[in-house]
Amino acid sequence: MSIKTIAFPDSELRNRVIARIPAHQRANVDLVVYSDADKSTKLSRDDVDVVVLPYLDSGPTIELLDELPNLGLVITQTTGYDPVAHLPERGIEVATASGVHTGGTAELALALTLASLRGIDDAVRAQSARIWNHKRNRSLQDRRVMIIGAGEIGSAIADRFEPFEVDLTRVATTAREDDRGRIHGVGELPKLLPHTEVVVLITPLTESTNKLVDKDFLAALPDNALIVNVARGKVVDTDALVAELSSGRLHAALDVMDPEPLPENHPLWGTPNTLITPHEGGDTSAFEPRVVQVLAEQVRRLNDGEQPLNLVSTD
Repeated sequence: MSIKTIAFPDSELRNRVIARIPAHQRANVDLVVYSDADKSTKLSRDDVDVVVLPYLDSGPTIELLDELPNLGLVITQTTGYDPVAHLPERGIEVATASGVHTGGTAELALALTLASLRGIDDAVRAQSARIWNHKRNRSLQDRRVMIIGAGEIGSAIADRFEPFEVDLTRVATTAREDDRGRIHGVGELPKLLPHTEVVVLITPLTESTNKLVDKDFLAALPDNALIVNVARGKVVDTDALVAELSSGRLHAALDVMDPEPLPENHPLWGTPNTLITPHEGGDTSAFEPRVVQVLAEQVRRLNDGEQPLNLVSTD
């Protein structure tokens, strides 16, 4: 069996993965470092067969991939793979970290929803100003909630919302049934949105979901509806969202936005009824041990000539 060279973005991650794998399970692989910020000395570009992308700011490393003539597989540390979605067309496989971010992202979707509905952001500002401002806020209980995206993370979000006695509707690209019940298709959104009080976005970013939440989508929502985005920023038309938020008609709790990072002078910072977190849904204390475990399993599989986990389908 030929030796495969697997390039990690930094030596710290490489060493943590090595510590998880017995020597006999990595005898047929060479674990090196190759990224825009760090490269193993004496590493030839011809040697690299597999690249593990950095978790954050992977763009500069992605730009280097064209330099690697024998690259056959790219492994992400994220669930989404839109920055490398073009690679399978070039014969380069892509494997994701599906499952690693599920719990953390689902936690934040719930936290953002509760914080916005219960006015926690207003309470923090009032505390800083030493103002006692008692008011009646909306409860998550009895809210009509829609989750757009019915994959692994969408299902985890649904699990976390169910104990709050919500009226839950789920939407995906195509309508279907599963163990939880009906999943509506996106074609049904026009009739569903007017009756929805909370929309949670966790759909992948694709050509069909790019700016899915546009002016018409937002206009169909009732007054005071809440948009929670833990998917990708480009799923939402930012200009259309800013317009609705500026009027005070809708609310938003956003972990992702377009553009990112959000520029200091961007109008979204100043819109009313808006809660922003800096794209940290899956970046929790649970991330590192889980991603190391998945990467160690990927190394073992590559060592043994098996198919990697979480390969992106080209169908």
